[in-house]
Amino acid sequence: MEVTKHQPGMFCWANCPTLELDKAQDFYASLLKLDATPNEVEGTTYVVLNRAGKYCCALYTVDEAAMQERGGPWWVSFFTVDDADAAAERVKGLGGSVWVEPFDVFEEGRMAVVADSTGAPFNLWQPNRGIGAHLFGEPGALAWTELYTHDVEAAARFYGGLFGWKANAAATPDGGEYTVFDLDGQPAAGMMAIRKEWGEMPANWSIYLAVEDLEESLSLVEAKGGKVINPPMEVEGVGRFSFIQDPMGAYLSVIQVASAG
Repeated sequence: MEVTKHQPGMFCWANCPTLELDKAQDFYASLLKLDATPNEVEGTTYVVLNRAGKYCCALYTVDEAAMQERGGPWWVSFFTVDDADAAAERVKGLGGSVWVEPFDVFEEGRMAVVADSTGAPFNLWQPNRGIGAHLFGEPGALAWTELYTHDVEAAARFYGGLFGWKANAAATPDGGEYTVFDLDGQPAAGMMAIRKEWGEMPANWSIYLAVEDLEESLSLVEAKGGKVINPPMEVEGVGRFSFIQDPMGAYLSVIQVASAG
């Protein structure tokens, strides 16, 4: 689906910092069957993964110190806001923290790096020329983002206050619980409690990337040096997906979205 505007409060973009940009670019361009367009931005190489110029997601270089500070590679989720400065103040008022105060990204937009009241980091994005992703929910594009946290009730209060999300929790087949946040009746994001058997894990946001063929994609993940953490799972009406680790160490999910009808 092509997007020309993201509603405030909705997931709009994701990018991934890496120490091995060439390796990451090869992996994701192959996995998603996208073009990779590098841009030099103040000493950092920012690679936009795109289809015929339609932006899907991005990769960028960081140094070892930045990587160690965050504990390894990770995908960062962005959410659209009308006013980044006002939203950053709301984050503080709701018990979250602002890691980087709002700043202008050239003429593309204004952003802030924040964390929710349970410690999960994410970015606020006030669009100007750049809306974020131009394609969404189709093979090669972002499809979903989901919060893993140690306190689902606190997180629900935080995002309800920040974005106006309503939390709808439902039991899962394995005895757990999954929450879908909705905004004005539309699904905005998901949430799960971090389980003890997962080991030590900080609160975090994790993305889903859509692929055309899940089995083919998982074979490519392993061939390129990544890991398939969970075998394919299916949610009726949503699609078949699997949790993976890319060759650089970042975790995410890939999903073959269910066809309409």
